[in-house]
Amino acid sequence: MSATVAPNDMIFYGFMKTWLGVGLLLSDGDKWSHHLRMLTPAFHFNILMPYMKIFNKSVNIMHDKWQCLASESSARLDMFEHLSLMTLDSLQKCVFSFESNCQEKPSEYIAAILELSALIEKRNQHILLHTDFLYHLTPDGQRFRRACHLVHDFTDAVIQERHRTLPTQGIDDFLKNKAKSKTLDFIDVLLLSKDEDGKELSDEDIRAEADTFMFEGHDTTASGLSWVLYHLAKHPEFQERCRQEARELLKDRESIEIEWQCSSQMEETS
Repeated sequence: MSATVAPNDMIFYGFMKTWLGVGLLLSDGDKWSHHLRMLTPAFHFNILMPYMKIFNKSVNIMHDKWQCLASESSARLDMFEHLSLMTLDSLQKCVFSFESNCQEKPSEYIAAILELSALIEKRNQHILLHTDFLYHLTPDGQRFRRACHLVHDFTDAVIQERHRTLPTQGIDDFLKNKAKSKTLDFIDVLLLSKDEDGKELSDEDIRAEADTFMFEGHDTTASGLSWVLYHLAKHPEFQERCRQEARELLKDRESIEIEWQCSSQMEETS
């Protein structure tokens, strides 16, 4: 983090280090600046554009679930829970090119991320558990360590599998094959990144950045979307204006899904 952080926040972020390592969220100074420069290519619009299909597919799965619940006369649902699964589903595809189908069936990896998030928040509220030694003796502390191992094992396995692929294909062939599928994921970008001196990120750094984006990406996005949907529900007139804008955008298109170029034409929903 490049900005000054309050002491209470530093304690909270410290609880995450065992899980997230020292990535962009928890690093500072030269390391933060160095990693930021190396990660910047991951956010080029040529890489992000193909992700729109992933986002559309994940949202469609969530929407189908809502329609089923509505048809069963289910009047209430936990919006944040559904949105968290949707964002985690999207992120797992964008970061790892992995299809877990976590919105439709249980996933150990996704369950571990949700458990880690909940355990950190719970720990932050109990001052006696702030000491690492005491916390790791508790049942929650042991659950936290088990969940960390599961998440780290998953990320490490993906990184090692990509390492085996790159030497076999060569970087040029690897990129050509990826270009055919039109999706270069976050792990690919991290593995191919080099600084001005030609130095690559270590496997530990790659894991830290991937795990950080899985946590930060799902939690903040799900919270923001929940807040937007809450306010649209409270103000149906704006909800209708957004609906009409989407219909107007799609009326002359063959595709019934929002595409990258649509975003610049959306005034009500931007």
